Amino acid sequence: MLRQVKPKNARSKRALEKRESKVNENPKTCLFLRGTTCSQVVQDAMTDLHTMRQPLAKKFTKKNPIHPFDDASSLEFFSEKNDTSLLCFGSSSKKRPHALTLVRTFGYKVFDMLELILDPTTFRTLGQFKTKKFAVGLRPMLLFAGTAFESPVDNEFTLAKSMFVDFFKGETSDKIDVEGLQYIVSLTAEETTGEGDAKPKIHLRTYLIRTKRSGQRLPRVEVEEMGPRMDFAVGRIQVPDEATRKLAMKKPRGLEERTKKNVTTDSMGDKLGRVHLGRQDLSQLQTRKMKGLKRSRDVQADDNADDDGAVEEVVAEEVTKKIRKA
Repeated sequence: MLRQVKPKNARSKRALEKRESKVNENPKTCLFLRGTTCSQVVQDAMTDLHTMRQPLAKKFTKKNPIHPFDDASSLEFFSEKNDTSLLCFGSSSKKRPHALTLVRTFGYKVFDMLELILDPTTFRTLGQFKTKKFAVGLRPMLLFAGTAFESPVDNEFTLAKSMFVDFFKGETSDKIDVEGLQYIVSLTAEETTGEGDAKPKIHLRTYLIRTKRSGQRLPRVEVEEMGPRMDFAVGRIQVPDEATRKLAMKKPRGLEERTKKNVTTDSMGDKLGRVHLGRQDLSQLQTRKMKGLKRSRDVQADDNADDDGAVEEVVAEEVTKKIRKA
């Protein structure tokens, strides 16, 4: 591994701080490598995948005597040297021809690996399709079709789904521009008919999205294949141990939004709050005097007259009672 060097100036210090762990990690960069023996088919496939990963991609053209499943120290060295958490290694041998190995690292250590055997008979490059291409830096929409990708048990196809999601993820964003949805990557797994059958192949297709006038409010959407076209057979895999997986999946503090007391959101998205108040003394509450609540003079005079009449009647009744007693 690389030596830990103390920074000598501010520039090197900023470079080291950029590689340190963060709450919100940087977008993953992929490094493309080739082995000592690598067929032209695999080189063309890696070139197309490198184009789809731009600008978060680096590519080496020199031959490297690397055997990922036997000794991954060289891959870990390249990962730390170039600050890349994804690697794509291409090789070809008599036993495993036209092999592409996808590697993910955690802390510059190999986390998991997936070997895919490319079918050279059905392979078509990006340049063989004479259609319009997508703009550099745009993220694709992903489509996974097949029950093999939905297996509740971790296997080669759930690992492949996780690998391809990481590979095409790109930079994260909280907003989506509809104009940026220009192409879609479809990954289809064949259906198996029995337990004794061979593992199904994974078909990778890329389609360009075209919108045309439909005479209505919503446009008519059409897709056109633009390449590359790849068919993979699943080879060897390497999964992490439980301790490493638990450490990699651990969420740092500060990402979860803290719940606020007495604040809720209803089904319409409106925020509701509950306020608790102590007992209030309303006897000394000063209210505002309004003209509309004042009595007029005529009404007040009538009330006074009624009150005088009622008093006279009461006095008369008292006098009558005294006379009768006498």
